[in-house]
Amino acid sequence: MDPTSSVNIRPPASAKRRRHVSLTTIDALGADTLFMIFTFLDLVHLIRCSAVCHSWRAVITKLKLLQLQYHKQHQADSASVSDLSNYSEKLINIQMEQLAMDQQRSSLQEGRVGVFQWKAHSVGFTKCRMKMGLILTGVGDKVMRLWSAESCKGLDEYQLPDRAPLIDFDFDEGKVVGLVGTRICIWKRIGTRDLFSSREGLFTRGLCMRYVDPQAVVGCEDGKARVFDMYSRKISQIIKMHPGAISSLCFSDEQLIVSGSSLGGISISDLSSDQRVVTFDATSSAGIKTMCLSPNSYSLFCGSSTGYASCWDLRTLRRRWETRVSPNVVYSMQHLRNDASTLVIGGIDGVVRIVNQDSGDVLSRIIMENSSESSCSMDKNKLIQKKKGIRLVEDDRIDLLLNRPPVTCLAVGMQKVVTAQSDKCIRVWKFGKK
Repeated sequence: MDPTSSVNIRPPASAKRRRHVSLTTIDALGADTLFMIFTFLDLVHLIRCSAVCHSWRAVITKLKLLQLQYHKQHQADSASVSDLSNYSEKLINIQMEQLAMDQQRSSLQEGRVGVFQWKAHSVGFTKCRMKMGLILTGVGDKVMRLWSAESCKGLDEYQLPDRAPLIDFDFDEGKVVGLVGTRICIWKRIGTRDLFSSREGLFTRGLCMRYVDPQAVVGCEDGKARVFDMYSRKISQIIKMHPGAISSLCFSDEQLIVSGSSLGGISISDLSSDQRVVTFDATSSAGIKTMCLSPNSYSLFCGSSTGYASCWDLRTLRRRWETRVSPNVVYSMQHLRNDASTLVIGGIDGVVRIVNQDSGDVLSRIIMENSSESSCSMDKNKLIQKKKGIRLVEDDRIDLLLNRPPVTCLAVGMQKVVTAQSDKCIRVWKFGKK
């Protein structure tokens, strides 16, 4: 054969086949294979797998794997597999929720703590909100930013329309709602990025805002709560709540507006009324800085400007407990919606406190390690630092601990807490097992 002649070399048949073989995905596993895998899992991991996708949940539900594990863990007397129909889906759901809340309480009170922090804004910011695994940060510069609480990645940002300051904000699946200067602005999260802005002057000296679709309620310096309706895009109600400024707001499931005053009073009004329904004095010498409401126990938690946390029963309007949790201002308090055991509190001293909802006892005090040693990773030129959270013992002198920026706002998720601390960084505190 002439070595200079062209030769058409055919690739081996195996190489040709390899080019046409697609990658195997989890969807290629049949129900029988998934069943074999799932039988090795305990109840908590089965619950997590059932939330991954519809096909996995269908396998777990059809084969009654949750009921089997529930039966195994509770060791029902002489119950057989044929009796599993007694373990109804409602009972399993109750058990699932109880397990999740037990895990939440245990991890917050005793679990290991890792703190992930990264630069979120070019200047210091003071507010954060967390829902559906997403974190929204802002108040400080001219932009709000949306992050993933799990991966710490930046997902989106929302520019303010003009020079007016951002005062407060909230968000849901479809929109971001902000109190910007003296008006309400709404950013769409889905589809075209339209920005709606109400006319100016609607909320002169608005201090705080809470949003539950379709209404945004703004607490103002004149002691009035102004209700903005998203559909009519007008103020639908003006409710006189306090003689002094409204410093904090929260909603109940029954559409009650609960407001705290800079003078220390609490007022409750119904969205169907233009008048306050109930007023009582929560403190005699300090204003209320923050509030949150537990819908399951009808408990109202308040934090004051003098470092006190208190709990009120909204059915009897009586105080259940009051505790000095901070040497000065309590800026923020939150709990997971269905968690009736623990309350997370942040204040001027920069300590994250876990408090018992029933008694007000401080269960744990946590700070971020001050050491310069930490592990780091990069995500699109963003440096993410991982540090340890340190649980303080009873006799630790907090006033001697340095570099503790105040916790100006916090949000609570499942085994995690997000804090804004007046600097440029956002911090995600992740709680694991003991």
